[in-house]
Amino acid sequence: MRKTIVIGAHLSVQGTLVKMLTDGLAQVRAGGRVFTGRLIGG
Repeated sequence: MRKTIVIGAHLSVQGTLVKMLTDGLAQVRAGGRVFTGRLIGG
């Protein structure tokens, strides 16, 4: 399942959902790395 997250003020990353965290945060995998940020777009 592909999701988009926002990291900081200007960077967004779209990747495969790894794990949902608390407070609207999520981890996604993109390009062999795992990023943590605020989930956007449901």
